[in-house]
Amino acid sequence: MAGFDWPALMRAGLHGLRLKPCEFWALTPAELAMMLGQSKGVAPMSRGQLDQLLAAYPDQEGKRDD
Repeated sequence: MAGFDWPALMRAGLHGLRLKPCEFWALTPAELAMMLGQSKGVAPMSRGQLDQLLAAYPDQEGKRDD
């Protein structure tokens, strides 16, 4: 995949952060970036935003997705 320096990311994760390979590969790019100190990202959802989301998409009694 273009745009990722995989050897450098793997060195940072496996050597620098001392992650096990399964832990490294289970991370999302955003999680790895945060662990490496690159905290630029999306602000967490506020309580008001969560309430709006819950109002727009309420749980339906008895409905299961599985």
